[in-house]
Amino acid sequence: MPKVYARRRLSILAAVTGLIAMAGIFNSPAASAALPTPVSAATARSYLASLTVATEDRTGYNRDLFPHWITVSGACNTRETVLKRDGTNVVTDSACAATKGSWYSVYDGATWTAASDLDIDHLVPLAEAWDSGADSWTTAQRQAFANDLTRPQLIAVTDNVNQAKGDQDPATWMPSRTSYACTYVRAWVQVKYYYDLSVDSAEKNKLSSVLSGC
Repeated sequence: MPKVYARRRLSILAAVTGLIAMAGIFNSPAASAALPTPVSAATARSYLASLTVATEDRTGYNRDLFPHWITVSGACNTRETVLKRDGTNVVTDSACAATKGSWYSVYDGATWTAASDLDIDHLVPLAEAWDSGADSWTTAQRQAFANDLTRPQLIAVTDNVNQAKGDQDPATWMPSRTSYACTYVRAWVQVKYYYDLSVDSAEKNKLSSVLSGC
């Protein structure tokens, strides 16, 4: 299924958004729903040490090989379920679409009141998973990965930030909110460990570096 992207904004709105994001860095909500809490830094370091180091190979990758978003319950699919989980005072219609609510994006510190401004990020991107071993999985396994609500793999974040991240690993992309770095790499390592995915050398070095300070 195609990924949902929000409309492009006018430059003046982008400037306002930037100010909101900056304010959010210093005034983030005291508590808000988010992805499942990842393993501790110590456990993540242990997991990372056990991961296979291998060169990535994207041969044959196609996003459609990872079916998403699937029905989770009733009329709600995975995207809608994450939006409800990660938002505050979320109201949905009969089709489970979020019509009202507030969402705090932990990657950049921005707060949004329209679901169209959010993407659901695969913390370990689908292409990255393919490069790291998912190319040998069955379609059912790839579907489970793409819709995993149990591991810290899916999170609602600012759409443009998610699009800028694309399929990059931590060696080339990290959330702009440095206070979220430890959580991000702990989650990354946990997902890779659970799914027995490899890491490349630059990726492992970056993960090790961040975890050493957690």
